[in-house]
Amino acid sequence: MTEIELLIDFHKDAERQGPGSTADTLKALSFIDLPRGKPLKVADIGCGTGAQTLTLARQIAGHITAVDLFPEFLDQLNRRAQELGVQNKITTLQKSMDDLSFSTKEFDIIWSEGAIYIMGFAAGIHQWKPFLKPGGYLAVSEITWLTNTRPAEIEAHWNREYPEIDTAAGKMKVLEEQGFSPVGYFILPPASWIENYYRPMEARFEAFLERHKHSEPAKTQVEADRDEIEKYKRFKDYFGYGFYVAKKMPGV
Repeated sequence: MTEIELLIDFHKDAERQGPGSTADTLKALSFIDLPRGKPLKVADIGCGTGAQTLTLARQIAGHITAVDLFPEFLDQLNRRAQELGVQNKITTLQKSMDDLSFSTKEFDIIWSEGAIYIMGFAAGIHQWKPFLKPGGYLAVSEITWLTNTRPAEIEAHWNREYPEIDTAAGKMKVLEEQGFSPVGYFILPPASWIENYYRPMEARFEAFLERHKHSEPAKTQVEADRDEIEKYKRFKDYFGYGFYVAKKMPGV
């Protein structure tokens, strides 16, 4: 199996492929003030298996286009949507997030939890902005420095892994430069990482290793995940996910 195939196999049965919670999704949604009484069009980009997609479907009157590159994740989302009776409110689309062909000004909301880093924060906003109606909302969670200074070890790690990591002020500046007015921001609590993402991940390690006969690539992936968990637990006072909600200004 390739590295990507192992990643898909490890994560495809998980509720979440990154930190988050139903409460986080609802809190971000609470900052959005759109006209009621008309169906909304929403794009959830990098949806994974769709925990947040399902939350949005239960809360929003309208339709959600859920985009992900991996069909295995979308299959899980479709199955869960069927179980919850919201399948008619969700259309899945297998597509790379940097190769979307939506219409200009098609969506009232563009949503992306823990996925925009794949493109980079600035690039994602720039490429997705044309698909959003003026006055529409962008809601994304993104890795963020929580302090202006931090230990050298974790700074070096994130500058190597994701050079666009920045403070909330830096991320707000990017949003404003691209024609958005920030309307809401909060940090995901540690439980969204540990209880909702890392503990379920740890519970899957042994079965994953056994499924792949303790191959070196599988062991390498598990060790990388364990290192990620350890780093978060040690340095969670210095970095986390910021959830940014911003409104697209007229004329942009």
